[in-house]
Amino acid sequence: MNSEIRKDYIQEKYVIIAPKRGRRPQDIERSERLPLIGKKLCLFCPENVTKAGQSILTIKNDSKKEPWAIKVIKNKFPAVSIKNPQAYGQQEVIIETPDHLKETEDLPIAHIYKIFKAYCLRTRAISQDKKIEYILIFKNNGGKAGASLQHAHSQIFATQFLPPHLKDKSQRVQAYKLEHGTCVYCDVIKKEKQGPRLVYEDKNIITFCPFAPMHNYEIWLMPKRHLDNITLMNKNECLSFAKTLKKILAKINELNLPYNYYFHQVINDRDQHLYLKITPRGSVWAGIEIGSGLIINPVSPEESAKFYKTKI
Repeated sequence: MNSEIRKDYIQEKYVIIAPKRGRRPQDIERSERLPLIGKKLCLFCPENVTKAGQSILTIKNDSKKEPWAIKVIKNKFPAVSIKNPQAYGQQEVIIETPDHLKETEDLPIAHIYKIFKAYCLRTRAISQDKKIEYILIFKNNGGKAGASLQHAHSQIFATQFLPPHLKDKSQRVQAYKLEHGTCVYCDVIKKEKQGPRLVYEDKNIITFCPFAPMHNYEIWLMPKRHLDNITLMNKNECLSFAKTLKKILAKINELNLPYNYYFHQVINDRDQHLYLKITPRGSVWAGIEIGSGLIINPVSPEESAKFYKTKI
């Protein structure tokens, strides 16, 4: 396959799919494991969380072997705060399991569903603050993806303004709706479910590798129902997300790649469409990417989809 320039579904973002560059040494960077620290020093292990006394939400475990299933706490080192009018916002940490050694993909589907439940509950609670314009749910896994602690956790970042690139996306989605009478991402679903980038679908969600991915092995999970934020997802949709996410993360683990995932959501904007984007961090952005804004991706989404299909 020769190199090909591809454009994002809606924004003026361009990617050069260049499979031949994947033959270069060092083109796919493997994950560097975070230093393994003992339970006594881990801030997210049950005994230390209890001592800190900063619990916001606790979701109970079905068994009595563990003190809780999910614990949401305040971020100890926030960049934004409700006490700071110059950088107003909220930051929270979702501790995904009391087990120090388990990764998200190791957890049962029912437990991952509870993680999604925590996301929903906290998004709903934070959105009650009328000053908050944007709520980001995200996860960093691996040092090169920005994680600083190994214990499985994800985060919520909420701020008083919508970041400019998301405002641009929101405006483009609205313009598309005015021109075509439909949601651009609902139309993307119709297109991708028939094509070579489809990975998996059930009656609730569709999973595919996007046409112009900015990252190696990038993959999206999207509810088929038109929803603008995670609080509107029903139980069956959350279970479908949990089941599929578990399998996808297991596949990424086979590649030994760090990754990020995050929800694209805009609270109370019915033109928007919720989706979960998973971005393995297998390549380094160098001079071309930083200088021009053009992204060179050595792994085509069609090849990525074939890789994921072997597990799902």
